[in-house]
Amino acid sequence: MNAPTTLAPPSAAASRIVIEKDVDIPMRDGVNLKADLFRPEGEGPFPVIMNLGPYQKDKVWVPPDDLAEKANPLMNWETVNPEWWVPRGYALVRVDARGTGKSPGQGEPWSYQEAVDYYDAIEWAAAQPWSSGKVGLSGISYFAINQWFVANLQPPSLTAMIPWEGFADLYRDALFHGGLLNLFMTNWFVTHMMHHLLGRAYRHNPDTFQTNTLWKWVRNSLDSGAFRGEQAQWDRITVPFLTVGNWSGMGLHMRGNTEAFMRAASPHKKLRMHAGNHVHPFYTEDGRNDQLRFFDHWLKGEPNGVMDEPPVKLWIRQGNGEGFWRHENEWPLARTRWTKFHFDLSPPAADQPKNSGRLTREAPSGEASRTYFASGAGKAGQASASSTFLAAGAMMAGMGIALETPPLEEDVEVTGPVMARFWVSSSTEDMDLFLTLRNIDAEGNDVFEVGQQGQQVPVAKGWLRVSHRELDPELSRPYRPYHAHKRRLWLSPGEKVEVQVEVWPTSMVFRKGHRIRLDIQPRDGLGSIHYTHYHADYNTGHNTIHSGGAHDSYLLLPIIPAAAHG
Repeated sequence: MNAPTTLAPPSAAASRIVIEKDVDIPMRDGVNLKADLFRPEGEGPFPVIMNLGPYQKDKVWVPPDDLAEKANPLMNWETVNPEWWVPRGYALVRVDARGTGKSPGQGEPWSYQEAVDYYDAIEWAAAQPWSSGKVGLSGISYFAINQWFVANLQPPSLTAMIPWEGFADLYRDALFHGGLLNLFMTNWFVTHMMHHLLGRAYRHNPDTFQTNTLWKWVRNSLDSGAFRGEQAQWDRITVPFLTVGNWSGMGLHMRGNTEAFMRAASPHKKLRMHAGNHVHPFYTEDGRNDQLRFFDHWLKGEPNGVMDEPPVKLWIRQGNGEGFWRHENEWPLARTRWTKFHFDLSPPAADQPKNSGRLTREAPSGEASRTYFASGAGKAGQASASSTFLAAGAMMAGMGIALETPPLEEDVEVTGPVMARFWVSSSTEDMDLFLTLRNIDAEGNDVFEVGQQGQQVPVAKGWLRVSHRELDPELSRPYRPYHAHKRRLWLSPGEKVEVQVEVWPTSMVFRKGHRIRLDIQPRDGLGSIHYTHYHADYNTGHNTIHSGGAHDSYLLLPIIPAAAHG
């Protein structure tokens, strides 16, 4: 371990930062993980903010120029900034996870072993002479995700946590959306973990990542129990937490943050939902203030009233990045008017696209259907199920069906969970459903938002592989189906079955004159860049959506009364 050094923050801070590099944190099996400490001068005691993960504690992060906190030598990717937090009386501990950075051993992302290591690191920090014994967890993405998994184990010194944009169920939230493999995850593993085998970290641990993580992820395409250590056990998560999600995170993270608020056993929990870039909100003045007040209350015991305020803080989107903050008392909102928009698939008018249909408040009495090619057509009008073709052909116009409301007669706010319940059939044994909720302006153009990666995104997304349609009756709600993913219910050719598709929660004010549009497609639709999915090789047949009569099909939207959004 290097000798402690001090660094004066560039701002006029009242204290100096004591830095200790490569500190050994002993694990119960005898392994020592490496950590860096940043704390105020003096004996303390100080409450601790900790993060543990694979992104190398020593790797300086040079943030984008438009980040609210400016670059400094202590910045580290997706973690709290010592130059801001230490002067406010907190000790920060950054830990290289087992088998990553300078920590020895075999690494496996979000494994049960990692959660056990995190438990031991928390208890070590609480026992240090400069520590108050109260430990909080904070961080974005990876550093949010494993907060859920260590909270499953209930370490005694874990006092509060802030999982900021972090999924909570490796299977449902990240790897398999509705049973469909999310290629972001396999790409993430290759690109983000490669530096441990080819970069500087290789010098410290040349044999890490021998565990065949990719095989484990792809092989376990049902929720068979293989990922139990990487799934929040909500009945065991009793620690106070502020769960923070991003409406734009419809391909990763966001579902975990809202599920946490709905289901965790903790009696002390708050929910914040913002929009936009994945990293920036964490470092804004507003974001830091929410974090600081929460930790000051739970880690310092300050009576700042944060827990007396409404527990839910939502950014209500109004389109094109505009919106406003609103506080609520629950999630979903108690005053929600759950409203059905029925599918009308009667033949389109001559001047409408052949795949167009309508969303209507009244259920059509007559039955209708629409059939489309399951894989789309290539440039020569031929189909291909190859992954190369499917990736290149993502977002192809004219796939599946497109359902629209008439122009809205007034502003309509949609805030909450969304689901679609409809009838389908296929010429083959299975079919993939990709749902995209869109905001179409009076000129027929999409109203986009800024996505997690800075890309343009529509309002919301949902997915389901039809063989995974079986529901968990205990966990399903009328507005949020919960799929069991325990077995595959194959289709017989032409067999009509009912499906319920979970569309991830959202917030959007659709303006007067705009249309609400729902695309149902056989592959990734508009706004799927960075979060595309792998398609099965049987997607070469024809799929059919049914509506009306005995096969009433609809989109269920959480409409909030007009007085709420002005």
